[in-house]
Amino acid sequence: MYDIITVGSATMDVFAHTNFSEIIKIKEPEKETELIAYPMGSKILISELRFTTGGGGTNTAVALARLGHKTAWIGKLGRDANSEIILRELKKEGVDSLAVYGRGFTGYSVILDSIEHDRTILAYKGENDNLRFNELNLKKIKAQWFYFSSMLRDSFVTLERLAEYAERNRINVALNISPYLAEQGEKLLGKILSKTSILVLNDEEARLLTGEHVLERQFLKILNYGVKIIAITLGKNGATASDGRYLYRIKARKVKVIESTGAGDAFASGFLSGLLKKNDIEFALKIGKVNAESVITHPGAKEKLLTYKEALGMVKKYPAYVNREKFKAGEVSRK
Repeated sequence: MYDIITVGSATMDVFAHTNFSEIIKIKEPEKETELIAYPMGSKILISELRFTTGGGGTNTAVALARLGHKTAWIGKLGRDANSEIILRELKKEGVDSLAVYGRGFTGYSVILDSIEHDRTILAYKGENDNLRFNELNLKKIKAQWFYFSSMLRDSFVTLERLAEYAERNRINVALNISPYLAEQGEKLLGKILSKTSILVLNDEEARLLTGEHVLERQFLKILNYGVKIIAITLGKNGATASDGRYLYRIKARKVKVIESTGAGDAFASGFLSGLLKKNDIEFALKIGKVNAESVITHPGAKEKLLTYKEALGMVKKYPAYVNREKFKAGEVSRK
């Protein structure tokens, strides 16, 4: 029996750092978009090249294993050299693989990292999108929790069926979605959300999912979908959470950001771990916060994920106050 089985993507990540790029801002009535620009037709030298593994499924599996949980990962790999690298790293971290194999290639990402440490990711999904429910060995899928990261196409259908399987077998579900799922709204995500105990997303995803711009209304709408606990990350402004009774807010610590890839996975896994260990949202926010802060101050999505002992040390070294206030659903609904 596993504490947690994560279900999600696995990729080989290539970080290409250049000493040249420009930021272009496009202002629209409701938002401002920043674009990284490179001169067309030019050959731009790469000053640093790093190869690591990534993907929401394996990132969170490693994070949760380091935090002390018995963890396994479900995903789909190609039969190529990159899949062997991913599996070796998971084994090294104490994560069991329940992966299946397809005929295509393992997922691959190229992260263009500029002089300002802004980044754009070129993502090749590969076999990540092709996980089918009938390929899974259900006899091995025994856990107290499932953690679902964002998946598409056949793999999303598999998440829906795993959510139904979880409900029948009394397995709790934690979910972390991406913008391209969030913008589909409840129409696509409703089946999974109704069976989700914990949802973690960022402020952009919360707006896309609910169509609301007011934080409290976002919480109310998501709670009405059937989710029990929600955490919304706010970038440099910290994070907030709600269980329908209270609103919890925590501020971010000012740190030097080296690489933001994997920050969301680090927070989500830390938040889930904190809840499992103490059933306390305030504690969970603190663990999620320090885990994300550790990751963004170093290159790579897994490099500086914290152990539980390290996370407790960071919480003690950098104490953060969590503001708690009553969540007044009646007042929110009238806004």
